[in-house]
Amino acid sequence: MRMIEIILKKRNGGELSQEEINFFVKGYTSGEIPDYQASALLMSIYFQKMTDLETVYLTEAMMNSGDVIDLSTIKGIVADKHSTGGVGDKTTLVLAPMLASCGIPVAKMSGRGLGHTGGTIDKLESIKGFSADMKEEQFIKNVNEIKIAIAGQTGNLAPADKKMYALRDVTGTVDNISLIAGSIMSKKLAAGSQAILLDVKVGSGAFMKTEEDAFSLARLMVKIGTEMGRNTEAIITDMEQPLGRAVGNALEVKEAILTLNGKGPDDLYQLCITLGSELIMMTGNAETRQDAIDMLQNSVNDGRAFKKFAQFIQTQGGDINMVMDPELLPKAAYVLELKSAGTKYVKSIDALGIGNCALILGAGREKKDAAVDLSVGIYLNKKVGEKVFPDEIIATIHTNDLAKGEEALKKLSDSYCFSDEEVTKNRLIHGLVTKDGVKVY
Repeated sequence: MRMIEIILKKRNGGELSQEEINFFVKGYTSGEIPDYQASALLMSIYFQKMTDLETVYLTEAMMNSGDVIDLSTIKGIVADKHSTGGVGDKTTLVLAPMLASCGIPVAKMSGRGLGHTGGTIDKLESIKGFSADMKEEQFIKNVNEIKIAIAGQTGNLAPADKKMYALRDVTGTVDNISLIAGSIMSKKLAAGSQAILLDVKVGSGAFMKTEEDAFSLARLMVKIGTEMGRNTEAIITDMEQPLGRAVGNALEVKEAILTLNGKGPDDLYQLCITLGSELIMMTGNAETRQDAIDMLQNSVNDGRAFKKFAQFIQTQGGDINMVMDPELLPKAAYVLELKSAGTKYVKSIDALGIGNCALILGAGREKKDAAVDLSVGIYLNKKVGEKVFPDEIIATIHTNDLAKGEEALKKLSDSYCFSDEEVTKNRLIHGLVTKDGVKVY
């Protein structure tokens, strides 16, 4: 088999066989196939697309290019939730302990933030001493003992995807639904969970800007997971404005703690209830959806979800004092305020604009090896549909650099749009995709 023949076949619109895809993935991962030939194939895929079957073959090959974690020794059906990335998305910090406190084992491999989207591991590392580095044996032990573990992705989890993504990033071939789906699902499948729920974001702060693209990606990922024998579903959720009110690592941890205590923003809480109830149904731990919802709400109301979060943090080396008193979390030196000039309603908030504000402040990273300032970020005092009065604080910037703070404050102001008339709040849930079909809400 020759790589040039595979390139020409795809360039001319042909459908690649499983053997041809395996040959490419194995050869590129090992270094036998050079970047220039891999780039040629990726560009051919970008223009000619891939069939669903080709995408399944590609995902399976990338999954098998490295370690595949065996979670069979964990008691119960292991649940995992994956978000395609957004602004202020601290869902895992709330949802995982809620599920674990209901007896659902959560074994999650999470990553760090890149670009305007935040990373779960970065957020958790706002808590002094917390470590996401652990061997597979410890990971499984933690899930069996306390029902929850969140670890950083190992260097050998789907290495083909890691190498291929770096090449896609510099060759203009990132924006292809088959390649995106294969990248996400190869890591999720290699991580070993039996029930996978995908939170596919749509809107200005998401990678998928339109409902059409979001549903297309969701359908393909659900198909891949189903073909690979995993119970897989996807929920399409809104990212036209940031989720919750806090954007930035320590600020988001504080908001997650408030939410676990029943005092957080409603959109974050409702999203966790929606995602959590779906996962409880997927794992067969409730007879009806209302039963699943009741389980999650009760876990917050009686304090079990927060206690589980504290136990999880302490088990992974985190300072429990910061959980019990979030005021001990890292704080920025300066707080700058954006104030209203009149009485009006918030019409829209550009989530991407807010994400870029966070990047300016240092809350995210533009390159994988960049340092992150855990203390900085933005707090949105006012969100879409809310009324603003003269001289009222709309949002605040938390910064350690006044020049960067002023730059971010200007971008923050530009990200808000106002109306003199009342405004309808954004729809949080856009739809559900299962192996049986699509529901649009």
